[in-house]
Amino acid sequence: QVQLVESGGGLVQAGGSLRLSCAASGRPFSRNAMGWFRQAPGKEREFVAAITWIPGSTFYADSVKGRFTISRDNAKDTLYLQMISLKPDDTAVYYCADTARSGISLYNAPNYDYWGQGTQVTVSS
Repeated sequence: QVQLVESGGGLVQAGGSLRLSCAASGRPFSRNAMGWFRQAPGKEREFVAAITWIPGSTFYADSVKGRFTISRDNAKDTLYLQMISLKPDDTAVYYCADTARSGISLYNAPNYDYWGQGTQVTVSS
């Protein structure tokens, strides 16, 4: 059973930064990729970023390119999302997700098998 636990969310002013972490347990050897999604009130869950566990290829939503960086620590089985130049539009609950599937689009939420409980990020103007 895979467990994902996010941390690092909080309240920050526009222009500030935060680093989210997602501690994973359960299946490091069969994991193909992990991703970050977010969901704002009244909106659908949207893709933010993803990374293949090996070799570490990264993918970003256009809205966060140049501001967010996804990374992973294979030894710690942990996923990160470094966020800088935060905007009020970045306010949402951020979720990490895990998939063992290959040959799938990492941009689509249904392609992920396991999800964390989410961490709130609030950016004030």
